[in-house]
Amino acid sequence: MKLHYLSCAKAWTEALPIGNGRLGAMVFGDPEAEHLQLNEDTLWSGRGPVDANNPNAKRVLSEVRGLIAEGRYAEADKKSKEMMGPYNQSYMPLGDLHLKFRHGGVVQAYERSLDLTDAIARVVYRIGDITYTREMFASYPDQVIVIRIEASAPGALDFTARLDSPHPYRTSFTADHLYLQGICPEHVDPNYYDTDHPVVYGEPETTEAMRFEGRIGVQLEGGAYTIDHDGLHIQSAKAVTLLFSAETSFQGYDKPPAKGSREVAAANEDRLQSAMAKSYEQLRQAHIDDYTALFNRVELRLGASEAAERLPTDRRIAEYGATDAGLVELLFHYGRYLLIASSRAGSQPANLQGIWNKELRPPWSSNWTLNINTEMNYWLAETCHLSECHEPLLGYIQNLSNNGRKTAEVNYGCRGWVAHHNADIWCQSAPVGDYGQGDPVWALWPMSAAWLCQHLWEHYAFTQDERYLREQAYPIMREAVLFCLDWLHPDDNGHLVTSPSTSPEHKFVTADGQMAAVSQATTMDMSLIWDLLTSSIEASAILNVDEPLRAEMAAAREKLKPMGIGEIGHLQEWSKDWDDEDVHHRHVSHLFGIYPGRQLTELATPELFLAARTSLERRGDDGTGWSLAWKICLWARFQDGNRTLALISNLLQLVKENETNYHHGGVYANLFDAHPPFQIDGNFGFTAGVAEMLVQSHAGEISLLPALPDAWPTGFVKGLRARGAMSVSLSWAGGALQEAEIEAQFGGSCRIRTKGISLSVESEGTNVPYEVVMEGIIRFDTEAGKLYTLRSV
Repeated sequence: MKLHYLSCAKAWTEALPIGNGRLGAMVFGDPEAEHLQLNEDTLWSGRGPVDANNPNAKRVLSEVRGLIAEGRYAEADKKSKEMMGPYNQSYMPLGDLHLKFRHGGVVQAYERSLDLTDAIARVVYRIGDITYTREMFASYPDQVIVIRIEASAPGALDFTARLDSPHPYRTSFTADHLYLQGICPEHVDPNYYDTDHPVVYGEPETTEAMRFEGRIGVQLEGGAYTIDHDGLHIQSAKAVTLLFSAETSFQGYDKPPAKGSREVAAANEDRLQSAMAKSYEQLRQAHIDDYTALFNRVELRLGASEAAERLPTDRRIAEYGATDAGLVELLFHYGRYLLIASSRAGSQPANLQGIWNKELRPPWSSNWTLNINTEMNYWLAETCHLSECHEPLLGYIQNLSNNGRKTAEVNYGCRGWVAHHNADIWCQSAPVGDYGQGDPVWALWPMSAAWLCQHLWEHYAFTQDERYLREQAYPIMREAVLFCLDWLHPDDNGHLVTSPSTSPEHKFVTADGQMAAVSQATTMDMSLIWDLLTSSIEASAILNVDEPLRAEMAAAREKLKPMGIGEIGHLQEWSKDWDDEDVHHRHVSHLFGIYPGRQLTELATPELFLAARTSLERRGDDGTGWSLAWKICLWARFQDGNRTLALISNLLQLVKENETNYHHGGVYANLFDAHPPFQIDGNFGFTAGVAEMLVQSHAGEISLLPALPDAWPTGFVKGLRARGAMSVSLSWAGGALQEAEIEAQFGGSCRIRTKGISLSVESEGTNVPYEVVMEGIIRFDTEAGKLYTLRSV
């Protein structure tokens, strides 16, 4: 349950992340020069919301559809560039806190760690006979980053703290606080877009971009301190607590940033003073109580780990990888930790890098990439009992849908709402690409609303919160349905299709050997729309609303162009059996119906299920970090535990800081997922995949140990969640289920699937009758709040 190292971080991807959803820091742990790289989740480039919609797209749409219908795909690609809008903005670093110590000497017994049981990063070392200890955490209750520095002898602490930033900034001080104030760029081009002026700042006094402030307060035990323009200077202290608070001028996705710095400073001052009124022990305990209330819900044991105490984490990765069951456990829990640290009520959703970014031009703008990455960030939220951490994304979807209504109307003449593959803090819903500079293979993908709505539905499916479904989820889902109903149109065979249609970031080879992106009715489009229609039909029935629309949705679902099986038995990615641009491509978009969807199952659609498996075989077991995580989830749905573990082995490979081979993912020394470079989605997707190996509930039943590998013969998991608002804990031995506990929050029918064993069911010491639905599946009724124990017999 602890990441630990015997040396300080030399690179950012060796530093350890702390966060409270809003504030984040990367802790380097140098004994003589501590460094915390700082982030705040609303700090973005840009001057506020812009009208990114492109009225020309509506005119061009019919031309593009005509070219596609005639099979002139390369020409359609070129023409579709006229449908693009501007690039969106980028997530920004805030600054850096540097602590320069003056204790000198030779450092001994050094250890740096991040304890997942209390979310505290620690640095411990000895100089002579004096032991120095640092504890650092980001408090959600008090909304500050806390740095506690202690020495084992009185008067041993002498250091200077200073703040700086990569942005234009100035530092100031009062008798009690050191602070910096700065401005963000008014515009930042994506890191992959080569322009003459990629980062543009305004004048500090008149800029319309985001303003920010970071402020430090100090609590002393012994010694004294002074503050001047050079920093905060500590002399001869026994213990020091530093509190860092930050504020930005962000006022909401639909408003420009506030123009003055006074309001920012006042809000930051109030927050810091409130925290300063508490002792370190009070701050620490409030942080631990808040964090553990979420983190302690789930436990996992996969097997013994001889390397856990003996080796630092980076060496465990390099020497053992997935053969160390304890390291797999650690990476599983790390995903839960990172979601708690980057996504809390009131915060922004976790972006491509969670909340941790040091670059002015971060990879892929560190934005919300909606054709897989943002969704993957939240796959673990419900299954791993972190519904509260799902809420920032659910709120963001609401905001995005508000902008998406105008995009649907202006760009396409459609009802409802639409969004595309990239979005930023201003909720840009139009396609990016700088009006034709981008590639339609990623820019022209108007399906993110359908995918995001899956998260709205899943939150209901796991919580059974009907009020949420009625007031928040279904109205947004309904609007996404309206767009899809207008976007769909019949082909020559009477099937409903989408056009232009892309399979995200992957091209096909035309009959004349050209590469093209846009076509008609990609498998992912059809799968996403099927999923949206199915969930919306169920939602309208539960709420007893929209009966005519429900009938229209059901009729449209029946007419969707069916999936195709290719010449070699694989599930086609496109509506025709074209060759792939790259048979080992990192995206496996056409397999959405397997995971995270529910359209394709072994019982309901056996031929398509088998074809999808053949497609996954063709893709291979390599890939970027997040791609490996998606394949882990897919192989879990295919119930192949050993193959799933092989993918985990590929993911648990050590990647060095400067390695950027996009075909080989892995993890960095700090267990961050390597795209490479760093993206956090693979961490979250991995945790979701391990949960999926142990419990599945997408097919109307709770499947226990569906993908248990031979290498994990004995273990247990506690606190996972299943659809229907049910908690699931289970233990196994000899590779077979021994006991499971099901708690039904609201009662109802419960179907259980197991592999090759018979079960007894009891509750409160009384046997519970059950029905054998078919071999391996039983069904019994549950009462709200009761615990049901299932045992192998």
